[in-house]
This record gives sequence, C-alpha cells and structure tokens, in this order.
Amino acid sequence: MNANRFFRLSATVFAVVVAAFFLFPLLWFIFAPFDDTPQLAVSLPERVSLDNFEIVLSNAIAMRALLQNSVIISGGVMLLTALIATAAAYGLSRGNLPGRRLLTYLLILFSSVVTGTASMVPIFILIFNLGLFNTYQGVILVLTGGLLPTSIFIMEDFVEGLPRSYEEAAMVSGATSLQIFRDIALPTLRPGTLVVAILAFVNAWGAFLTPLILLRSVHMRPAAIAFYQFYGEEGNPNIPAIAAYALLYTLPVLLLYFLINWRYGFRFFGGIKQ
Repeated sequence: MNANRFFRLSATVFAVVVAAFFLFPLLWFIFAPFDDTPQLAVSLPERVSLDNFEIVLSNAIAMRALLQNSVIISGGVMLLTALIATAAAYGLSRGNLPGRRLLTYLLILFSSVVTGTASMVPIFILIFNLGLFNTYQGVILVLTGGLLPTSIFIMEDFVEGLPRSYEEAAMVSGATSLQIFRDIALPTLRPGTLVVAILAFVNAWGAFLTPLILLRSVHMRPAAIAFYQFYGEEGNPNIPAIAAYALLYTLPVLLLYFLINWRYGFRFFGGIKQ
C-alpha cells in the first residue's frame, strides 16, 4: 500500500468516525420522541407511539411558551435587528462619520469581550429602571442590542457592494434620501437583510439566560426555559416528554430554513423598484 492510498484510507476512516460522532445524537433525537420508554442510548423504538406528544400537548404552559412566547420574542428580535442593522450599516457606509470602521470594530470587540453573563447585572438594573422588567419588550431590546454589532458588520459588506451609480441616478431624477433607501437600497440589500434576520431569529429562539432573568412570569417565558416543565420536583427529567418537546422546539427553525431554501434557494437576488 503506497503512501497516497494510505492517506486516503486514513482520511476516509477519520471522516466516518466524525460523522458517526454527530450522527448518533441525531438518531436519538429522531427516534426517542416516538418511543414509549426512550433511554439516553440510541435504540429503535419497539412500537411507534405518539403518547409522548400527548403529554407535551397537554401541558398548557409549555405549549404557550412554544407557540406564543418564543414566536413573539424571536419574531420581534428578527424584525428589529434586520431593520436597524440595515439602516445603520447603510448610514455608516454612505455617511462621512470619521472612524466609522473603527467604531464598528470596537462595537464587535466589546460585544465579544463583555458577554451576556458578565453584563446581566447592569442590564437587569437598566431594564428594571426603564419599567421593562417582566415584559416582552425588555427581552427583545436586550437580545437585539447584543446582536446588532455583528449584524451591522455583516450588513456593511453588503452595502459596500451596492454600486453608488444606482443612488446617483436616483438623485439626478429628484429622489429623496428616504426614497433612495426604500426603493433602491432595501431591495438590493435583501440578501444581507435575510442573512441577518435568520441569524437573529435562531439566536433569539435559543436564548436562555436573558429571558430567564428578565421574565419572572412563567406564562411569558419562551420554550428554551419551558423544558423545565418536564422535570420533577427532585430534578428528575421526564425523558419521553423532553424528547418530544425537543423535536417540536426544533421544527420552527427547520421550517424557516426550508422556507428560505424553497423561496430563494439561497440564491438571493436583489432588485430595484421602478
């Protein structure tokens, strides 16, 4: 066996091992919700059953968290982040603000160094003093603020790729700055806006610490926290219910992925309104 063939064989074995490492948890995630007595080990269900989903669907708090609270929080963060990041990136790119690049890098640096855990005390005090404690608005604003530096950085690359000739032609035709942004910049920047929107939705959907601290009402907490509904008083997990709820919890993100893939095929095209 020559060295080249040995290298290919070793690479194949390594790829198979890595794939199996990620595949087994995924198999448990797929099979466990339909098993009456799932274990932490991967196993095929002896009988396919929907009893686990009946347990989950009968829990009003968990379903409210999934169908209402998480949708409100994630949807609000997605819309707010996409709009603000697009407008801010366009303003920074087209404006004459000195040191705008440095400002963007500093925002990203501080947002990376000062993590959510380290900043929760001042954030809690700020939200409490603003009267937004135990409200959806408070959680949405905090999550949006944490996502904006990275989102603006992403959007700046898309804005820099927008030809200035489009805007100059509109200005010659008498278009206002608002009309240029609405009818030329926004349609053309749609790929970046969608990327930022999806990133914001996924991050907000999986957020745990911020809603846990800023929301005291059990009826307002999102699905990421509602998993605790399926733990006993002594902390013992109800594995069948958790497996079923985890599958339902993942579906919205998968549906969003397939919707974008079906609608755009990840071949985002800009367009200019006439």
